[in-house]
Amino acid sequence: MREEVKFSLEKLKKAFKKLDDAIKEASDELDRDGVIQRFEFTFEVFWKTIKLFLEYEGYRCAGPRSCIKESARRGFLKDVETALDMLEDRNKTSHIYDEETAIEIFERIKNAYIPVLKANIELFEEYLSEE
Repeated sequence: MREEVKFSLEKLKKAFKKLDDAIKEASDELDRDGVIQRFEFTFEVFWKTIKLFLEYEGYRCAGPRSCIKESARRGFLKDVETALDMLEDRNKTSHIYDEETAIEIFERIKNAYIPVLKANIELFEEYLSEE
């Protein structure tokens, strides 16, 4: 199970790097749409990594919302409110698309979600290195 958690964390780090690189390079609507798509993928890997961490510790959760909340209770997550905002935005981008919403979400990815994802990746790495 530990190897599965480590593998998932490595996938998350790669997805995050691609998202971070894309946000730094974004200069037009097509780039913005690519950033949003990378965000969707990165968020999926993020919450599934959280789920694996919880399972590794003997806890169960069903979907992203319950995994985020449970991981916050267990100390596996920094900034639960922003993580829940990420979930909400991921749901918006997956089901509804309009220009104004896309711009707002892009700005949140750039200004709020990138730092929170980075902080949590560091937290996950610390947790694994302490064992």
